[in-house]
Amino acid sequence: MQFVDKVKVSLKAGKGGDGAVSFRHEIYIPKGGPDGGDGGKGGSIIFRADKDTGSLLDLRFTPELKAEDGKNGSGTRSAGRSGKDLIIEVPIGTICKKDGKIVADLTKDGEEAVVAKGGDGGFGNAHFKSSVRQTPMIAEVGEPGEEYEAEVELKLLADVGLVGLPNAGKSTFLSVVSNAKPEIADYPFTTIVPNLGVATIDKKDILIADIPGLIEGASEGKGLGHEFLRHVDRTSVLLHLIDAYAEDAGESYKIIRNELDKYSDLKDRPEVVALTKCEGLDGEIIEMQKNAILRENKNVKIFIISSSAHQGLEELLRELKTVVEAKKAKNEESKEAISEEIPTISLKASDYEESFNVEQREDGVFVVKGEKIEKFARRTDLENYASVNRLRDIMKKMGIRGELTSMGAKPDSIIEISGKQFTLVEDW
Repeated sequence: MQFVDKVKVSLKAGKGGDGAVSFRHEIYIPKGGPDGGDGGKGGSIIFRADKDTGSLLDLRFTPELKAEDGKNGSGTRSAGRSGKDLIIEVPIGTICKKDGKIVADLTKDGEEAVVAKGGDGGFGNAHFKSSVRQTPMIAEVGEPGEEYEAEVELKLLADVGLVGLPNAGKSTFLSVVSNAKPEIADYPFTTIVPNLGVATIDKKDILIADIPGLIEGASEGKGLGHEFLRHVDRTSVLLHLIDAYAEDAGESYKIIRNELDKYSDLKDRPEVVALTKCEGLDGEIIEMQKNAILRENKNVKIFIISSSAHQGLEELLRELKTVVEAKKAKNEESKEAISEEIPTISLKASDYEESFNVEQREDGVFVVKGEKIEKFARRTDLENYASVNRLRDIMKKMGIRGELTSMGAKPDSIIEISGKQFTLVEDW
């Protein structure tokens, strides 16, 4: 199966159904009251993490995702049916971004996140009946659902990330210590997609990711570049494998470290180094290569292993387990410390819903922005005279009309809210 770890996809949540304008028509009841029902809510688009989904391949072949619209309301106070949510299964470790900002980060099997919210349904005229308004002709239209082009990418969730130059023995190591079956051959760039495997040591499981080999300049995008580095972002520890037959093990170590140091926070990630393919190799050569690495970093811990001969693997896995557990414990402590230090501030809805901003564009149109007023505008039917006047009344109560007047707006000035345009007062 083709491995896909980055796609762009158009998301369009369902539109809310329109509310109905309706009045009871029953025999012997000449003046039935309003009975228009509300519109149904539009369906949302939901991403669900699934442990059995390995890549974003399905999204590549479905570039447009659309949830179902809500149904319109009708008479006898009948509410429209809500649109069905569209649930998309994605791999664990999937991130969804909108305009570069993360809106969902799914890290556990079964975890769900709404990535595009369906629009609310509009109220029917039964909702607007009052002692002074017996026959309301007002009904709201449904809100449009959230719509945008999402950037979806996968960052593997592994405890250990294998790094090293091409042909350093990463795939062989993974195939020996885990249940993974990566492609193995004696030439560079055998691995062109990430492979995951579970290694067990002392009754503890360690999830290991074999990532395509780095080359010099990867952090600037050369070779597989960021397509590789993204997948080691979440790992607890890096296992740096170096070919014992390399011309200069110290130089091999330095090349990879330079690339890691330039990307994200990887330079501070715990690291363990292993010299590979050491079966039958002269002890003096192994010591020489080991010293070459220590000249680059005297504090690094180096293990001598042979995957094919199963030498030194238990000791290495035990060290990785220790580092992973220590890293996770430290992360938990940090989370607790942050939650204790940062005070919780509770905001009432009124603290932000009433706020608004008014600007005048070069074409003379006055643009009003604000969470509450924009929601009202989206649900206003511009074809309904009573509905538009209701929106004008709301603007007056919120102080928007006064602000517009102070900025020079005239009765026939064009006002725009959430893409909808109308005049400040009743149309002449």
